[in-house]
Amino acid sequence: MTKITVAKGDGVGPEIMDATLSILQAAGAQLDIDEIEIGEKVYLSGNTTGISPDAWDKIRTNKIFLKAPITTPQGGGYKSLNVSTRKFLGLYANVRPCKSYHPFVKTKHPVVDMVIVRENEEDLYAGIEHQQTDEVVQCLKLISRPGCEKIIRYAFEYAKQYNRKKVTCFTKDNIMKQTDGLFHQVFEEIAAEYPEIENEHWIVDIGAAKVADTPEHFEVVVMPNLYGDVISDIAAQITGSVGLAGSSNIGEECAMFEAIHGSAPDIAGKNIANPSALMHGSLMMLNHIGQSLVAEKIHNAWLTTIEQGIHTADIYDEKTSKQKVGTQEFAAAVIANLSNKPSSFEPIQYGNRAALKLPTYQKKAPSLKELQGVDLFAHWNGTNPNEIAEKLKGIETKNTELVMITNRGIKVWPNGFKETFCTDHWRCRFQPATGDTFSKEEIIQLLQNAENQGLDIVKTENLYAFDGKRVYSLGQGQ
Repeated sequence: MTKITVAKGDGVGPEIMDATLSILQAAGAQLDIDEIEIGEKVYLSGNTTGISPDAWDKIRTNKIFLKAPITTPQGGGYKSLNVSTRKFLGLYANVRPCKSYHPFVKTKHPVVDMVIVRENEEDLYAGIEHQQTDEVVQCLKLISRPGCEKIIRYAFEYAKQYNRKKVTCFTKDNIMKQTDGLFHQVFEEIAAEYPEIENEHWIVDIGAAKVADTPEHFEVVVMPNLYGDVISDIAAQITGSVGLAGSSNIGEECAMFEAIHGSAPDIAGKNIANPSALMHGSLMMLNHIGQSLVAEKIHNAWLTTIEQGIHTADIYDEKTSKQKVGTQEFAAAVIANLSNKPSSFEPIQYGNRAALKLPTYQKKAPSLKELQGVDLFAHWNGTNPNEIAEKLKGIETKNTELVMITNRGIKVWPNGFKETFCTDHWRCRFQPATGDTFSKEEIIQLLQNAENQGLDIVKTENLYAFDGKRVYSLGQGQ
């Protein structure tokens, strides 16, 4: 018997959770349910996190969390509980299988069977944003080596356990050479440890086009957080419906299982929602806790129900479906098929699945870190780069000089183009004047000189070399 935390959520959440739990119980899942309330009611009670401390305690104690969709109220400073849960609990791997069920579920891509493995904690989803000038805001994209190693190794271990022959990596490292470049570099390093598994890398834009056009090319696809969010929804939709896709969120201590769709308040309480996505999430949960035979029985019953043409409204088609049913009736049909296996689909055989056990991340030896300069970001309302350059030349110290100014990443001084549009946000790069080493005292002096000159410096970024390698970007056109 495994004790799990269950949240029925908002909108259609209670309906699809009740349907899912009825299937699990009928199939003989050994579960002890510990229910909590999260979501809209908790938010509107004045708790901007959407979850109480007691609920957190239950999730952390039980380790396994089955969650229905929730509603985050608009405005009011409410934080996404989905994002918070993944980060606070260290749920670094978001796993989303996407499979077509042709010809019983309408799709333009009858042969799709891919798994998206999405990094879940960092990237732009770190949510670190600032407005720096009247015209410019920034969002920090944070990619860490531990984050890359954990998610990429998980993708290869998943492929190994589920007999997948290929792992594909999506990044945009032709543009983001440091952040996405690190993800790609770590992918190459870890791929070398799994010579029995084919590996490949795609730039994310052409990779997304390939997913939309020829999804059968892919088996397991691993990528940073934002790309994974977008691509997984595309992959789910081209299989026929996002209402069929479940999701697992895996950490070293805890795991959360859910549907990938939202709470759909417009159809709440009408007994028409499809419980399949949450049910598939629960199958991933059963495999994770070692109850794979129960998961196998439910999955085969579900496939049998689908090929019998018993469909909810979201996938019902007059040409291929035989019976349109509601949420409860669909669950009852799955339960009625628990002793059956599909005839058109290949029956599922999970074997003895269990939670993947990955080695703990080991920190690497520190690199030799050398300060090579500083970027000062100035809020200045002029439009002529030569004018701000003159002001900036006036704050140089004895050992530093202004070497470049960019605007939104494009070099505008020296020798910029007059056609380049400039906002009020200027990146001003200072480096040693005579090849001397650069110190943080120089940065402090530059900032003091800027303050004395009335220049508004809104941000600084130190420029480093690690083990002699420059690890900061040049300006476009530099």
